[in-house]
This record gives sequence, structure tokens and C-alpha cells, in this order.
Amino acid sequence: MPLLDPAHRPTLHGGETTAVEPATGEPLASFTLAAPADVESAAAEAAAAQRSWARTPYTERAAVLRRAGDLITEHAAELSEWIIREAGSVPGKAGFEIRTAAEECYEAAALAHHPLGQVLPSAAPRLSYATRVPAGVVGVIAPFNVPLVLAMRSVAPALALGNAVVLKPDPRTAVCGGHAVAAVFAAAGLPEGLLHVLPGGAEAGQALVGDRHVRVISFTGSTNAGRNVGALAARHLKRAHLELGGNSAFLVLEDADLDAAMSAAAWASFFHQGQICMSSGRHLVHASLYDEYVERLAAKADSLAVGDPYREDVQLGPVIDRGQRDRIHGLVEASTAAGARLAAGGSHRELFYRPTVLADVDDRSPAYAEEVFGPVAPVRKFHTTDEAVALANDTAYGLALGVVTRDTARALELAERIPTGLLHINDQTVNDEPVAPMGGLAASGTGAHFGGTANLDAFTETRWTTVRATPAGYPL
Repeated sequence: MPLLDPAHRPTLHGGETTAVEPATGEPLASFTLAAPADVESAAAEAAAAQRSWARTPYTERAAVLRRAGDLITEHAAELSEWIIREAGSVPGKAGFEIRTAAEECYEAAALAHHPLGQVLPSAAPRLSYATRVPAGVVGVIAPFNVPLVLAMRSVAPALALGNAVVLKPDPRTAVCGGHAVAAVFAAAGLPEGLLHVLPGGAEAGQALVGDRHVRVISFTGSTNAGRNVGALAARHLKRAHLELGGNSAFLVLEDADLDAAMSAAAWASFFHQGQICMSSGRHLVHASLYDEYVERLAAKADSLAVGDPYREDVQLGPVIDRGQRDRIHGLVEASTAAGARLAAGGSHRELFYRPTVLADVDDRSPAYAEEVFGPVAPVRKFHTTDEAVALANDTAYGLALGVVTRDTARALELAERIPTGLLHINDQTVNDEPVAPMGGLAASGTGAHFGGTANLDAFTETRWTTVRATPAGYPL
């Protein structure tokens, strides 16, 4: 029996829309978007339901999360098809989402068992302790690129810790990033009213951030949108956890083994058509290896198959829509006009953009200076370690850093000079595990608030409690 049933989607009032397959342009499903009034009613219902959920024994909450993880695995074929067709993912990437989303549920189930307080010393004759309590209603705004995982990594721990959730997925992936999440938890036995899925646009997002019932916002998306979310949340005196864009550096030092490094280099920029916040947007390569690196990476790019991932055996699928494709191509053309050399790619058919290598880039190359969010690998040479550090630091972002070298101690020392939220030595920048803290610095976000015990800080509040045997006396 299918997990997803179109007849059980919520009644919303923001207008009809259609899920479209990027590879073909064909419609996949129709659904209704959320209006601000839908957000208001959902948040109020979530707040009412959350009170009893917070009092539910942790064992029962954990059991729901474990069942959710099992259901994702049981319905892997159905969910994978949606991820492939709706998000333009290759099957391997869809498989990664299925495995990781299930693990997010299992890790969240374990989080429900985690100690939630500590006994504190007190100068007075009393018991003094601090406890973590659920934040209440958590608003989750999730993007299109890794839709199931980037929704589940907030939804699962928030629910496990006793919160209710209002999830606003990107309308372009409303099924695999939204309705699928609702279906999984409904089948897992989550009580009604605790999870609301409201695909919608900017107005729905603004309503979610501003709603009085929503106490915490978990946002994953672009830096520009994140700034707006953060500013609005601040006006309403609520916490916003922001995981934003990046333009991560992939450093290749002079002692690197290019035979071993080349697959990581290609993955760093071309995985899921480069539509990953952690993608390497700047390949910084020692001058002694530069020419060979560009030649090899260009050959790798030219060898990769691009096409319909549902019907063909390909390494890259389509980008999400025409707007994204045109932005990618505009940055590539502007970079070549500014002097960059097109070593591979730079062309497209419909939404299928060829993996692209740009050599001889500099600060004037927009595809090097900006986050592209497409399958583009700009390559720039450096001569000294100090120059590499300066180039890596010359960005507003601070998400991920990859360093390739035979000298790992040197890599650790070098990385201390390059502030990022994530560091991978002898690996590329696109890495994620449910147990690991995830988050960026500066324009890449507000630090680690996903993964493992970081979720405790993200989705609970801390309450100080004191208990006396008899009422205290005061000199009044």
C-alpha cells in the first residue's frame, strides 16, 4: 500500500499549484499552497496539541520516532521515486536521503532518552536544578535541494523533545520534502495536531516566523532569505537557527596525490548538480599542480553523463528550474567575459547543465566570488601557504573547508587560520551525518544547531527550578 495518499493532504487557501518533474516538465501532482491564515490556524492547533505531547512519556515519543525511521526504509522505493522525479536527484543521491532521513529519526529517538538537566549548587538551603523543557511550537522552513533530509533533520528532533512542528517546505519539492514527512509520521502514530505541513511562498514564511505561537524557527536556505528570517524573528524576540549559503574552499596542497583527489574534487562541485550549500565553489590549487589539476578535472567533467535520472543512467540530473539554470549560466558567461577560461562545460540543454570547469579565475570572476549553486568548479592557483589562507578567508561565508595533503598535521594547523563550521581533511566539503554538529559561520549561518546533542540547544529552553522544604523568609 502506498505511503502517500493525495486525498489526505490538508485543505489550504493559498491557491493551486503543480509539482513538476524538472527533467521532463511534466506535472507530477497538484496541491494547494498555504496562505497566512492557514499558518495562523495551524500554529494555534499545534500549540494546543503540544501541551499533552510534552507530557507524554519519553518512551512513547521515542517509539514514534523509531517507527518513522522504519517506515522510511520500508517505503524507500516510493520515496526515492519522488526524490528522483520531483527534485531531479540521481538514484544514489535519493538513496542517501532515504538512509539519512531514517537515521535522523533513530537519532532523534535516542535524543528523547537524553538527560535533560543538572543539579546546581546553591548558597540557600534548597534543591536547585536546571532542566531543559520543550520550546513549544517549532517552525521549520526547508529548501528544495535535499528536501527529505533537510526537513527531517529539524522535524524529527523537535518532535522527539516534546515540541509541535509547523513545516513549510519549498513548493517545488512539496511532496518529497513535506507531504512525505507528514505521511511518515501519521503512519508512525504521531498524535494529530502536532505536525502541520504547509507548502507556500514568502508570505507563508513571514506568517510562520511572526506567529505568536511559534517560539523557534529552524531555517535552511539562501543567505539573503536567511537575513530576512533572522531580522523578522528578532523583531518578535524569538530564536532563529539559520543554516545558509556557502562558497566553500577546496584546498589542494603541493604534496597532494591527484590520482586520489580527483574523484573528491569532482564530487565537491558536481554532486546533485552543485545544488548543495556545502559544495566547493573555490578550488584553490598549488601552482605546481595547477595545470594538471585543471586538465584532469576538465576531463572528468567531460566524461560525466547528464540527463533524466529516472529514465537514464546518469551522474547529473537537471537543475531545479529555469530560473536557477539561467542564473548559473549567467555567472559562467560573466566569468568568461571577465577573463576566466572555460576548460569544460558551460552549456546546457533544457535544465540539464553540463558540469563546468573554469580556470584562471580571480576576484573579478562572479562564478568564483559568488555562490553559484550549480555544477561549476572555478579553479585558482596559489604559491604559498599564506596566500592559500588569504584566498580561503577572502569570502563572506564560513561553511565548509576541504584540505588535500599527505601531511595531516600541517592541514590541521592551516585550518586553524581559516574559520569554518565544518572541516574535512583529505576529503571534499559535502559531508553530513545525523550525529555530527552542522552549521556555518558568518554569512553561512548562526553556528551548529543540527545533529546530535546540538539539537538539545536548538529545540529546548532551559528552566531554573528551586525547591525548599518550607517557605523562605525575607527581611520585609
